[in-house]
Amino acid sequence: MNVKTDSLPSKALSANATNFIDPAKLHDLLRLPEPDRIQVRAVIAKSLAKEALSVEETAVLLRTRDPGQVEEMFDAARQLKRDVYGNRIVLFAPLYVGNLCTNDCRYCAFRRSNPDVVRRTLEREEVCSQVRVLEQQGHKRLILVFGEHPQYDAEFIAECVRAVYMTKSGHGEIRRVNINAAPLDDAGYRVVHAAGIGTYQVFQETYHPPTYADYHPAGTRKSDYLYRLDALSRAQEAGIDDVGIGALFGLYDWRFEVLGLVSHAWHLQDRFGVGPHTISFPRVQPAHGVSFDRRYEVNDEEFKRVVATLRLAVPYTGLIMTARERAALRREILAFGVSQIDAGTRIELGGYTEAEHAQCLKREQFQIADIRSLDEVMRELAEDNYIPSFCTACYRLGRTGEHFMEYAIPGFIQQFCTPNALTTFMEYLVDYASPQTREAGRRLIAAELNKIENQAVRKAVEERLRRIEVEDARDLYL
Repeated sequence: MNVKTDSLPSKALSANATNFIDPAKLHDLLRLPEPDRIQVRAVIAKSLAKEALSVEETAVLLRTRDPGQVEEMFDAARQLKRDVYGNRIVLFAPLYVGNLCTNDCRYCAFRRSNPDVVRRTLEREEVCSQVRVLEQQGHKRLILVFGEHPQYDAEFIAECVRAVYMTKSGHGEIRRVNINAAPLDDAGYRVVHAAGIGTYQVFQETYHPPTYADYHPAGTRKSDYLYRLDALSRAQEAGIDDVGIGALFGLYDWRFEVLGLVSHAWHLQDRFGVGPHTISFPRVQPAHGVSFDRRYEVNDEEFKRVVATLRLAVPYTGLIMTARERAALRREILAFGVSQIDAGTRIELGGYTEAEHAQCLKREQFQIADIRSLDEVMRELAEDNYIPSFCTACYRLGRTGEHFMEYAIPGFIQQFCTPNALTTFMEYLVDYASPQTREAGRRLIAAELNKIENQAVRKAVEERLRRIEVEDARDLYL
């Protein structure tokens, strides 16, 4: 890949760009009296009817302190997860391409003032080597991660995407490439979109303006709060209708950040007719050379409430929980509404081919807590009666953005997602699984086939599963 030193993208805002975060309003909502059981149950009932909650209704859930009401929220989140997503869990892997960065974020090991971090940008063949290893493990979905730097312009990102799609290893192939990178301008988004990306993620990190200014020093690209807040509106204007938002929990009051995320989702919905495809909610983790105020650190019980509240507030938005979290906690919280997780994760530059079992913090953006292999995670999911899914059919058939919602909201997506999850899971079992995982997986597939009431759909799935096993067919979907 050609390394460029061109200037960074222009900082032009989208048409009618606006700061839709009103900190005073959000704080006022959180200061209101604790709701009674009737109020809480009314909000929960609306969510269970698969209606998105307003910011005000979300605040009702956040203000309750009664343990019984909180448990009702957890139960409702579990039910909503089953109703909307079934028992599928989508898997992916992150691939860090370069950690050069012009920013100086105080929570990040890759900040420009950190002299001890190992700086590196993967060359094309190094990217391809990482991809081949991931394919040989069974991965089908990646998210490419880049720092904000002139070298990582839109053409560079697009070239990386094309390189990933072109890299094959036996039956292994990457069918969907998502992006986590700095905001681009209109022309840049169009270049990246043309390369065939899936979701473009830009995390606001914190929606609280004073905290944002504190953690993102003046004079850096990322210090411009509105430019970053507007990033995915520009992406939408450029034709990318599949975007992901997120906040880094632990920088400010977790309840405020939840309201910020819900506000952002409503802004995109109101302006473009479709909200974010995914929401991420990582917690701050230790990082090499990083020290900051931990007064807003989010404990496990609060983290559970973050996930449950988001599930209830945005019923049709995917929720991503990463390997920052411990394996045991991830296992518990999956039921609260998580729809996507990473597995077999290494976040060192070149980590999938070069890293040992132990992490090297000088080569990582932050420390991760779950470093189990993909096969271990797949086996645990199957044993817990979750269907591990690598499905990418909707994206390749154009069922994204508003089109996805047309399928998802009435529940029609269930006719596609469970069958396609089963076929991608069977591919994994045949091509990559350990004997123990293969056994657990076959039991799960047999049980899931028995649950398919539509006989035509069941017959179609059985035929595809047979072709995968007997005819060596791959990439079969409805």
